Amino acid sequence: MEKRKPKLFSVMKTYTKEQFVKDVISGIIVAIIALPLSIALALASGVSPERGIYTAIVAGFLISFLGGSRVQIAGPTAAFATIVAGIVADKGMEGLAVATIMAGVILIVMGFFGVGSLIKFIPYTITTGFTAGIAVTLLIGQIKDFCGLTIVTEEPLIETMDKLMADIRNIGTINFQAVLVGVVSLLILILGSRFLPKVPASLLAVLAGIAMVSGFHMKVNTIGDLYEISNKIPTPQMPAFSLKLIQSEWHDALTIALLAAIESLLSAVVADSMINSKHRSNMELIAQGCGNIASALFGGIPATGAIARTAANIKNGGRTPIAGMVHSVVLLLILVLLMPYAALIPMPTIAAILFQVAYNMCGIKKVIYLCKTSAKSDIIVLMSTFILTVVFDLVVAIEVGLIIAVVLFMKRMSEVTDVEGWRYVDDEDDADSLSLREVPKHTLVYEVSGPLFFGVADKIMHIAYKDTDQCIVVRMRSVNAIDATAMHALEELYANCCKKGVQLIFSHVNEQPMLIMHKSGFYDKVGAENFCIHIDEALERAKVISGAASSGK
Repeated sequence: MEKRKPKLFSVMKTYTKEQFVKDVISGIIVAIIALPLSIALALASGVSPERGIYTAIVAGFLISFLGGSRVQIAGPTAAFATIVAGIVADKGMEGLAVATIMAGVILIVMGFFGVGSLIKFIPYTITTGFTAGIAVTLLIGQIKDFCGLTIVTEEPLIETMDKLMADIRNIGTINFQAVLVGVVSLLILILGSRFLPKVPASLLAVLAGIAMVSGFHMKVNTIGDLYEISNKIPTPQMPAFSLKLIQSEWHDALTIALLAAIESLLSAVVADSMINSKHRSNMELIAQGCGNIASALFGGIPATGAIARTAANIKNGGRTPIAGMVHSVVLLLILVLLMPYAALIPMPTIAAILFQVAYNMCGIKKVIYLCKTSAKSDIIVLMSTFILTVVFDLVVAIEVGLIIAVVLFMKRMSEVTDVEGWRYVDDEDDADSLSLREVPKHTLVYEVSGPLFFGVADKIMHIAYKDTDQCIVVRMRSVNAIDATAMHALEELYANCCKKGVQLIFSHVNEQPMLIMHKSGFYDKVGAENFCIHIDEALERAKVISGAASSGK
């Protein structure tokens, strides 16, 4: 049973002054990165810019303090932008606060009932599809500000397709000065991270945008032209709950909770792979719930784990939740001292920042890779989820995507899985029997039985080995099928083995898994010599490798 104990309480037992210094430095750097992102994501969500800062401060601090990850950085993310904008336009901030608090309660309940471990049942193709879809909706939503378009409507535009059509209809109102500011900001974001990796590119873009608009008196909208900015520290305020409002916000609350759970746990998994750690999924859900409730009470918007900010934290030396807490404290100081200057930030610069967020989020390389290497059924699930996310909403996309995935999976399993009666034989009659076979030193043998699909892919990552181990033999004679999620897990296993200097060897890979391995390039990556016809050949290969390692070759 997984512990429901914050990681902070565990890591403090062995905490050092040296690590504290690293956490503080990382927290400050991440806060500088988070500042323009929090403002940009707040504006993309249809709320005032300071509410993004409120979210990063309140939710970011609590999620780090209570979370199940050592290094997770939480705050507003692009995934929520379209959803929040729709809620605010329809129900106002009161409706958003109620929906967010309800979502927080759902997340806490999910954590206490151990739902964190069930997230693995959402296929990799679905998470990739809706993430790419959210990225596209975010990009479309920023075309207006990037191009400086003048769009007048009786009611706020909520749906992505409505925004796109409005942009097309009003393309004649384009402001070329706004486009110039947007393009320059975008170039700085692209080139800055390449040539000045230690300086937050978003901060450079913001400063350049302010300098252009203010220095040359350009007719370009700034945040101050469209929004009233406050640097006041928020005070907690309970929204006016009513049965009617709760009933009307149930769908929105479920959407927020589901998305927060998926994104936070995916971010935690990525973080684990970067620092060779393991998060506590259910404790992370409880922390996400508490953070979102507090964010809503203090005037913020929904929050979840932010993969990019978490990665920045890790790269800058953050290894404990202290870094995330420092990031929130620094943002609080910035809110009080520097927030009025945010009024000078041009809207095209904000749009450019969100363009980059959308690009980094969409995972275009992953989408292309999956389309090239996956089975047709996986591609259908991926594209269906993507299209439904853009055209409709996230909940519809995930629901339909899961249904399609289950149906196609069952169809695939019915075609490739054989059910045979047991045939009892002596070990000596079974050419592939492991009995009485000598396993070389520093070699582990794992046998995989049954189809490898999204529901069991995580078991691949549970293959354990010590630093002294040199070879892992994976015996796959009973695996008749493998899907994209399992293939991704095998690639992760291979990458981890490479880091540790452990050789991966496969025995008796059947036709369908071998085809997928060839298509994905995995076969060439591992090497033809490490794919053996039967167990004897695999053990002999392991013996050769172990012998070479022992002799220092």
